[in-house]
Amino acid sequence: MLDLEITGLENLLKGRNKGLIADWELKPAAVLVPMFFKEKQAHLLFTKRNNNLRQHAGQISFPGGRQDPTDQSLLETALREAEEEIGLKSKDVILLGELDDMMTATQYRITPFVCSIPYPYNFIVNKEEIDYLVEVPLSMFLKPELREIKQYTIYKNNLVDVYYYHIGPEPIWGATARIVLHFLEIISPLLNLPK
Repeated sequence: MLDLEITGLENLLKGRNKGLIADWELKPAAVLVPMFFKEKQAHLLFTKRNNNLRQHAGQISFPGGRQDPTDQSLLETALREAEEEIGLKSKDVILLGELDDMMTATQYRITPFVCSIPYPYNFIVNKEEIDYLVEVPLSMFLKPELREIKQYTIYKNNLVDVYYYHIGPEPIWGATARIVLHFLEIISPLLNLPK
C-alpha cells in the first residue's frame, strides 16, 4: 500500500524547477493528473477516450486537451477540459503542482497538473468523448513486470523511449505513461523508491 502525505507531495512538486519545452510550433495542451485515496491507497484517475475521436482515439489518458484561445492559462485549460469530459468541477480540485512539459507524436506540448480530488465523486462522463473512467492504484505502476519500453522516432526525428504499462484491458502508453513515470520519479523520495 502506498501511503502519500498530501502536504509533503505538494511541497515536493512546488519546490522543484519545472522542465519546459520551448518549441512554439507545438500545440499547447494541458491535463489534470487526478489523485485520490480509495481504501487508504493512492490512485490515479484516467479516461478511456472514445474510439470515434480524431486524435488519440481509444487511448487511456488523463482528463484534458488542447488550449482554447479563451483559456486564460493552461491550468484553466485542464480544469475546463476535465469538467467537459468527466464533470469534475474546479472547486473540487486541489492543485498540488506541475510536472514537466511533455511532447506528443501528434505535435502537442502537454502541461500536466497534479491535483487531489475527493473520492467517491459523482462523475458525469461525456460519452461523446469518453467511454469510461479507469482507476489505477499507484502501486500497480511500480511492478516492473507490467512495464514495457519500445523506441520510436517522433517529431523532428527525435528518438524517444515509449513506455507501456500493461494494466487492465488497454495499455497506458505514450505521453500518458511518460507523465506517470515522471510523477513516480519525482515522488520517489516520499515513497523510499529507487529513482
